[in-house]
Amino acid sequence: MEEKKTPRGIRNNNPLNIRKGSGWQGMADVQTDASFVVFRSMVWGLRAAHKLLRNYITGYDGKSVPFDTLEKIIRRWAPPSENATQRYIDYVSKRTGLHPNQRVHFLDRKIMCDIVSAMAFVECGQEIDRSLVESAFDLI
Repeated sequence: MEEKKTPRGIRNNNPLNIRKGSGWQGMADVQTDASFVVFRSMVWGLRAAHKLLRNYITGYDGKSVPFDTLEKIIRRWAPPSENATQRYIDYVSKRTGLHPNQRVHFLDRKIMCDIVSAMAFVECGQEIDRSLVESAFDLI
């Protein structure tokens, strides 16, 4: 019987599969993945996800156009050139109860944790412990 491989986002403690680029707090000293950030622990990868989504929603504190709806966030995060974007949007919308064009408010801890949890499931195919998602939100 073939053994299932642990999803990349789980192996990297990066459940939303954040690509390399900026230096993130909590990055592992040794980066073993050529494309995606490797974090020291899952909570650091989740914190980075919350921070990046906050930046999308706020337009990097007004310096850019905001991606402040579920549809805008996911189309930016998972573009159709690389993903089944509409299925991604539909899944996160159904799981969170948010309409795809409803504005997302970053300060709504429950909604943000719902979104990150749903996106992590899409990215990795596994549930992430909700207490880790919430702890990560509290670190930003």
